[in-house]
Amino acid sequence: MPSSGLVHHIELWMPHLARAERSWGWLLTALGARPYQSWPHGRSWRAGDVYVVLEQSPALVGGRHERRSPGLNHLAFHAGTAAALDALVAEAPAHGWRPLFPDRHPYAGGPEHRAAYLEDEGGFEVELVASPQRPTAATTRAAASATGTSSRSPEARSRSSTTPSTSPRPTVTMVGIPSSSASLNFTPGETFGRSS
Repeated sequence: MPSSGLVHHIELWMPHLARAERSWGWLLTALGARPYQSWPHGRSWRAGDVYVVLEQSPALVGGRHERRSPGLNHLAFHAGTAAALDALVAEAPAHGWRPLFPDRHPYAGGPEHRAAYLEDEGGFEVELVASPQRPTAATTRAAASATGTSSRSPEARSRSSTTPSTSPRPTVTMVGIPSSSASLNFTPGETFGRSS
């Protein structure tokens, strides 16, 4: 029975195979892919069941990819840890890659998204994404303290839903499935509001 999944392979047509092999071959190998196929007009690298093909097809039209035109904007790859991402970024220029958005690196994708954006000499962009760090007990407590929320489990919080308050009226924290990272606090006699 054939397997199913999101991606079987990706084929990129390149204007200069040797140049693309230098940059993409280095990157794909650094990300854990291994050389897979080779023929006069192309090469491929494979990781698991997915492979990436670089081909300088005789039918190619144009000499440079334009990521801002309709079609492919970029490919995003898992880069491993933040340290692995930093190492890739440091080595990339020696292999034909230039950084995009260097003024916002490594958070050009947003404050919670550690990644690097690189462009090769043919105009192709890649996004290298660092694995998110799993919170430890210490970072969870620090984040809870900084935001004024409890680091206790929802079950433990629900057993003591009335929290001390400096106001004469009790403050009740409503616990449930949050719709955002903000907590919903209600003091009797006041209107509902989100704390940040």
